[in-house]
Amino acid sequence: MNAHNPAASRTLSLRPHPEAEVPETAMVMAAGLGKRMRPLTATRPKPLVEVAGKPLIDHVFDRLRAAGVKRAVVNVHYLADAMEAHLRNRVKDIEIVISDERRQLMETGGGLVQARELIGDKPFLCVNSDNLWVDGPVDAIRQLAALWDDARMDVLQLVVPLARANNHGGKGDWRIDAHGRVTEHRKPGRLAPFVNTGVQILSPRVIEAWPEGPFSTMLFWQRAIAAGRMWGVVHQGLWFDVGTPMAIGATEASLSEM
Repeated sequence: MNAHNPAASRTLSLRPHPEAEVPETAMVMAAGLGKRMRPLTATRPKPLVEVAGKPLIDHVFDRLRAAGVKRAVVNVHYLADAMEAHLRNRVKDIEIVISDERRQLMETGGGLVQARELIGDKPFLCVNSDNLWVDGPVDAIRQLAALWDDARMDVLQLVVPLARANNHGGKGDWRIDAHGRVTEHRKPGRLAPFVNTGVQILSPRVIEAWPEGPFSTMLFWQRAIAAGRMWGVVHQGLWFDVGTPMAIGATEASLSEM
């Protein structure tokens, strides 16, 4: 990734440079309980629920592989043995490192804290395992990498307009200015125009001064917003929130029409 990329300040949808360096390491969030996906998660962790013929986490690794990611830190908690066995059997070309949360589920922020030594000291990709996206004209991960500017960013998040957030029942997450800087989180009772896709590049700088025990990544995001160091880039393809059994059928129907 370029240490300084002035283009990052100009647009949310700039085509990336074809030689942009993608982070070598990804953090894959796979430790959740999957309560909204019950009863499908009674016997398997949510990332192993199948959508369009393959487990959700396999879709994630397809995207990581296509972008050239070499290493993935995966946190595990619920039915962790099944998750680890799946990764051993199915992922051969990306190095897998397990961040073990069997003793206590740390939530997203706590998960980053627990994995921080495994992640290393370079900007890294962070991806949720319960969403599915299809690239548009450009590879979304490479687009993030091309727009990353370490001098001005601590967070660069792939976002999607609320109107294009398939299966998403929320009211949006962020307000973003014309240059791509995230200016605020959605206020209670109001809508926000952009939704967090669960795909982002983070600087290890954000993982600091954390509370004890489990907590949300929102703490780190809010600090980055306050410092003017959180940015967003609009996804140009399709994105699906696959959080419930009903969302699986809707997602598969949309994909079958492509």
